[in-house]
Amino acid sequence: MSEHNILGAILAGGQSKRMGKDKLFLELNNKKLIEYTIDKVKKYLEQVIIITNQNNEFFHKNNLVTVKDCIDGQLGPLVGILSAMKWAKDQSNKYSWVATFPCDTPFFPESVIKNFIKEAEKKESLILSASSHGRKHNIFGLWSLDLYDKLEDDLINKKIRKVQDWTEKNKIKNLEFAFKDYDPFFNINTKEDLEFAKKLTLKIKDE
Repeated sequence: MSEHNILGAILAGGQSKRMGKDKLFLELNNKKLIEYTIDKVKKYLEQVIIITNQNNEFFHKNNLVTVKDCIDGQLGPLVGILSAMKWAKDQSNKYSWVATFPCDTPFFPESVIKNFIKEAEKKESLILSASSHGRKHNIFGLWSLDLYDKLEDDLINKKIRKVQDWTEKNKIKNLEFAFKDYDPFFNINTKEDLEFAKKLTLKIKDE
């Protein structure tokens, strides 16, 4: 496995406007929302960083590395991806890839991470992302550091903001995941989503 040349990065820079409060630390069955992602990614990747502009005590208590956006202005997840790439590039050539994950999708399959590791070994594409039933989930992405300069230029000079707009212009490879009863890439944005997630965890536990 090539986990040592892949940096895991959890994107946690959103403003949680639809939730009305910061969703990172909301409790889902006695576990903080962000912890679901952290625990899964840490099983497979040696180093995990959190892309956030917050300075919350939770990060310090759990010895988590936090990285702020390298470009100011709340410009969206592409800046978070660039920030993770920049941090990775500063680590003395230890990493060739950044694998990114959202902080609000607690049910995503761990096979995503396993597939990222396999695809990094193949080196067939510079960008990969998950999709399910034809729906793209670009924040679940594997990004080659060879794309750093291009992404920085497109963000600053071409003002590209949407992840999908950028990936489609750069030959993305989609990794398709099927599901039967519920979409494991379901993300929590509202209080209603959180209540649904609580019911879903109970259902999964009973299966």
